[in-house]
Order: sequence, then structure tokens, then C-alpha cells
Amino acid sequence: MPRELRGEVCAPDGRVAIVVGRVNQMITERLLAGALDELRSAGVDEDKIDIVWVPGSFEIPAAARALLQAGQHSTLIVLGCVIRGETDHYIAVMTEAARGTAEIARNHGIGVGYGVLNCHTVEQALDRSGERMNMGREAARTALYMTDLIRKMKVLGGGTTQ
Repeated sequence: MPRELRGEVCAPDGRVAIVVGRVNQMITERLLAGALDELRSAGVDEDKIDIVWVPGSFEIPAAARALLQAGQHSTLIVLGCVIRGETDHYIAVMTEAARGTAEIARNHGIGVGYGVLNCHTVEQALDRSGERMNMGREAARTALYMTDLIRKMKVLGGGTTQ
């Protein structure tokens, strides 16, 4: 019979790092509130959460890498908001935020939740950071799930995921 592993949305053994971009702070504060609410719902103690504010989404991977090099965090949540402007600058910012975060997830072997919005308008960003849909909450849920799944895979020596 095949072995199947699934994660659970539960409090991790280690600390949780949340890196948040300040650009479009009205939106990122809402994402952060959603992430914190999800962490509390999962039973994460507030004293096990570290929040780091960075200038914008481009700086998220550098700050996240520096935090993780200390080895205290088992879970990472990144939150930001890039809204399309009159130029294509937002493409470079979004690409590097996503690429840098994905690299961290691969290299550090921890649960990562990606909650950097890429929107065309402020209205879209407000919709994705509100009560009905909050991508900060989703990023926290994903990070907790992946942290638990990775822990289980390490304990069992790997396995099939689904």
C-alpha cells in the first residue's frame, strides 16, 4: 500500500517569522492582521512570532534569508503588495520577490507561505486583503501546513506527498 503524507494546520515547534513590506502599508497591515489571526487560530503563541518590516516587497527575500540564517525559525510567512503603476517596474519587483522567496523555501527546508499580492488596482488589493478573502490568512495557513508536512517527511525519511 502506498504511503501518503499530509500536513496539518497546527502550531509548529519552532518560531514563526513574518516579513512584511511597507509599500502599500494600508494593504500589508490588513494582510498581517489576517496572518496573525490564522496563527492564533492554529494555537501559535504570540511570543513565538517575529515580525520584521522591510521597505518593500523587493527586500523581503534578503530579510527572510538573514532571519533564517540564525536557525530559530521553522516557519516563514512573507507579505507584501505590489500594485501596477504607469511603468513595468512592478514586474521586476514581483519577479524577484517570488524568486527569492522560492529559493529560500528550497534552500532552508522550512514551511513558507507566500502572501505578496500582485494587483492591477488598489481595489483588487483591498479585495484580496479583506475579511472575506485575506491572502495573509492563506499564506499563514499554507506555511503552517508545509511546516508540519516537512516535519513529517523528515521523521519518516521522506515519502509520497499528495
